[in-house]
Amino acid sequence: MTNDDHSPAREAAAGAAVDLVEPGMTIGLGSGRAVWRVMELLSERDEDTPPLRVAVASERTDARAREAGMEVVALDGSFALDLAIDGADEIDPRLRLIKGGGGALLREKIVIAASRRFVVVAETAKKVDRLGEGFRLPVEVVRFAWQDTARRLSALLPGAALRMSDSEPYVTDEGHLILDCPLAPDADPEALDSEIRRVPGVVEHGLFIGMAEQALLGTPEGGLEVLRPGG
Repeated sequence: MTNDDHSPAREAAAGAAVDLVEPGMTIGLGSGRAVWRVMELLSERDEDTPPLRVAVASERTDARAREAGMEVVALDGSFALDLAIDGADEIDPRLRLIKGGGGALLREKIVIAASRRFVVVAETAKKVDRLGEGFRLPVEVVRFAWQDTARRLSALLPGAALRMSDSEPYVTDEGHLILDCPLAPDADPEALDSEIRRVPGVVEHGLFIGMAEQALLGTPEGGLEVLRPGG
């Protein structure tokens, strides 16, 4: 498993995340380049130890985990994960996140919910003063009558656009569609967190609030900034 884009920021964040993984842990892994770099470093560190047990949030991460020799386990309800490691598309000063740029937001939220701890691994470039500053909020919806779901969702999030891939609607690993929605400057993330889910047809959204215990943020120079909910 190789990654040709080892930026100093990503290396610093990934290295700090690896230091949190202790022998015998079963961990959850999201998706994205930062997470995949964590996996590479873990596979290098654990060459002479039993395979690391991981639960994964996307098909791409699953393939990379198996390639790295990790033991992929199913979340069958019989155990809790010790730690979840995942990235973010935006991080505000209160450690509220927008996730879902890679399309795995539903599975990522399930993996995080199954974990005792959740740590974000990202770069300082992902920090924003307010969520929605430079990234739309992904909302995962069922395919049936998605246009009507978008119409009703517009009362909360005007301007929703269907995510496309190669001129076709993007389809998640669970077979759903994604609507990418602008967040107004005065949007209340806590209120939207519950209101969006009440729209029939919505499966999940990309607001991750009150879930992360810390964010490990690499700087362009290769340093590390640690962000916690209290600042």
